[in-house]
Amino acid sequence: MISNLKFVSVPVSDYDRALKFYTEKLGFKLTTDQKFNDNSRWIELEIVNAQTKIVLFTSPGQENRVGSFMNMAFTSADITKTYEELKSRGVEFKVPPTQAPWGTYSQFVDSEGNIFVLSSA
Repeated sequence: MISNLKFVSVPVSDYDRALKFYTEKLGFKLTTDQKFNDNSRWIELEIVNAQTKIVLFTSPGQENRVGSFMNMAFTSADITKTYEELKSRGVEFKVPPTQAPWGTYSQFVDSEGNIFVLSSA
């Protein structure tokens, strides 16, 4: 049976810029950086205490996905603290911490224009 989710792919147009954003601004750890073909790389990143990895990779023919809303959410035990820390590192937020019936959330943008939800655990 399925035991967990191995990775989630985030489409990027500039691998070096995206790698810098995810490691320096979000604090993810680089585990793999390999050439995939002449135009792209396969970059795997770990989040501390998480089983699922983030992969920076754009499948050929899927370049139009770069800069879109990502149908996934990151979690944090303290949204406001995480918001303040990431904002101080230069992360752009579309929505500040906001209360909703299901919890607290915010939205941020990565270096490639992808929009993510940051949600309470």
